[in-house]
Amino acid sequence: MDFPPLALRQILAEVAELLKSRGETLSIAETAAGGLISSSILSTPGASKIYKGGLTLYTLPSRIAYAGWTQETISDYQGPTTHIVTGLAKHVRKDLESTYTLAESGTAGPTGGATPNRKPGYVALAVDCERGTFTNELNTELGGDRVANMVQFALEGLKLLKSVISGEAKL
Repeated sequence: MDFPPLALRQILAEVAELLKSRGETLSIAETAAGGLISSSILSTPGASKIYKGGLTLYTLPSRIAYAGWTQETISDYQGPTTHIVTGLAKHVRKDLESTYTLAESGTAGPTGGATPNRKPGYVALAVDCERGTFTNELNTELGGDRVANMVQFALEGLKLLKSVISGEAKL
């Protein structure tokens, strides 16, 4: 079996080494990536030293059950945004007591909506840590290719995480 995806292997090794060398930990909150980030990290030797856990919060009910959302949060929901992933990252980091939490929410496709954050390829990312919450949003420009978008969402999330761990990211 060819896992994790080739596009993720190098950054996974770099992130895992950074976390191990610093004695730090990670948790994950992902939606459109569907558990790909967590499973990719778990495929890395020594994952038990760095990985505190993860949630795949794909549906709104799962976000009520595990991410502290309320009916008010759901009634105001307008799709994935940096505000949404900031809340997910903060909630999961508090609950799992990790050094960092990476949160991802996007529109993988093949279909989507009319607003930019509902178009296939859009992803919002956040990494929460003691220094604050670092965010990024982008469109992969991969159109409605669901699997390609999921892999790219994971890659972009891991790139943001690496930049936060290494101190390169700016609030």
